[in-house]
Amino acid sequence: MYKKVLMVAVLCFYTILAQVPVFAAIRPQIIFIPHDDRPISFAQTLDTVKKLDYDVLVPPTELLGSRTSLGKPEELWQWLFTNAKKTDAVVLSSDSLLYGSLVASRKHTLTSEAVLKRVDNFEKLHAENPNLKIYVFGSIMRSPRSSDGGEEPSYYAKYGPDIFTLTSLQDKEESDRLTRAEKKQVAKLKKNVPEEAVSDWMERRSKNFAANTKLVELAKSNVFQYLALGRDDNAPFSQTHKESRLLSSQGEELGVSKFQALAGIDEMGMVLLTRASNDLNWHIPLVAVRYAEGVGADTVPTYSDEAIGKSIQSHLFASGAIPVPTTERADLVLLVNTAKDGVTSEANYPTNTTALHANTKAFVNEVKRYLNCGYPVAIADISFANGADNALMAELEKQGLLNKLAAYSGWNTANNSAGFAIGQGILVDKMKLEDKNRLLSVRLMDDWAYQANIRQTLAGELNHLKGGNYSKLDLAKPKIVKSANEKMNAFAKDHLQGFDATKVNVDFPWNRMFEASVEIENKQ
Repeated sequence: MYKKVLMVAVLCFYTILAQVPVFAAIRPQIIFIPHDDRPISFAQTLDTVKKLDYDVLVPPTELLGSRTSLGKPEELWQWLFTNAKKTDAVVLSSDSLLYGSLVASRKHTLTSEAVLKRVDNFEKLHAENPNLKIYVFGSIMRSPRSSDGGEEPSYYAKYGPDIFTLTSLQDKEESDRLTRAEKKQVAKLKKNVPEEAVSDWMERRSKNFAANTKLVELAKSNVFQYLALGRDDNAPFSQTHKESRLLSSQGEELGVSKFQALAGIDEMGMVLLTRASNDLNWHIPLVAVRYAEGVGADTVPTYSDEAIGKSIQSHLFASGAIPVPTTERADLVLLVNTAKDGVTSEANYPTNTTALHANTKAFVNEVKRYLNCGYPVAIADISFANGADNALMAELEKQGLLNKLAAYSGWNTANNSAGFAIGQGILVDKMKLEDKNRLLSVRLMDDWAYQANIRQTLAGELNHLKGGNYSKLDLAKPKIVKSANEKMNAFAKDHLQGFDATKVNVDFPWNRMFEASVEIENKQ
């Protein structure tokens, strides 16, 4: 009798279950506010996350900072508060929300009160949406050795190198003793650089530092799921390095699971979107890191203030991953291509040839070995800054390994490249093969074809054109765009075998040669 009743009950349960309408699983939604509208910061980062099973909501492009606009922070906040109630996680640039954009953080004329009032909006966002996961990335104002591209106040073109040297020596004085010659140099620099220029630069830095200090305090109050403060274009001794030191000390009690001040900035959107994805999926990737023969992990790249081994470990923690010493249980193997002597040259230098060195050959053999063992492999190509290592790419192509990679990056500074490779390398396991290959083909065409090779050829052509220059293409832009598309498509035809790339579209949205927007059309 009991068995018969049980059987009837089970049959009834399944009959009722069969009549219940089936609803599609609700896709998680992430809001992403980048620090400007450059292709790598915005479109290419966004395109990566769109390949996953998420709805990604971004603000109208006209609210973001561009080459000609410093952005609209008040409108961005209004948009964010309106849309935050219906989302699961937000990945936000504090530079966009406090100043308007990354460039605006270096050039704005806002008062301290106005900046700090906007910082309070993060606390309000959390109070109104207590279950919302808030990830914030911002910049510790950079200290470039020089800058004439319009990303600093106009006086920096003339006095930037002296301002950098002066403040780097002042940072060194706090960490180490200055020699007699260095003390004399400080005195001389103080006389040579107009006081109003140094005062303006330091005043803006003090506003940035005060805002970042308050962000760290909000992290301590659990307003943020994670806070990352990045530093780009600096050196082992610099004003940026000094401020990072102080902020790291302030947030030390939080640990790397909640806060880090780390090298780099342009890759932070990708890194924190990766962390948001890992958190939403309750996933902690294990990543094994290997370096090329030579100085390897101890390389201190150009534009950085620390060894790349430390930077990569910081980026892994920021992405929600854990570095592991062995590959046995690794979800990803990150192979880092460093110069044997640890010197990071520029990709447009004549030394960046296809001539194969012994350590490059050994590095490619490592790539092949891990791929043959079935590991997903990502390459952070940092032997050169601002472009790929031509010898590495030629050998990877020769051995038919390019389309077997999980991810590749070599586009800008070492930290930019490493962070991007980490993010895409971790996320591709949730993608279709064709989506992975499309993202990979964009990086190959951008970092290898354009940055390491075609950019220099176009710069030579630009010398013979009227109405434009490297930093402002202006009237020369149509001819440069036409030539760039011809050369990039020819390169793709010769080198992107196995990627199904039918057409490459190239443009220069910031009206300069330094970066390009690269889009790939694939066979359907």
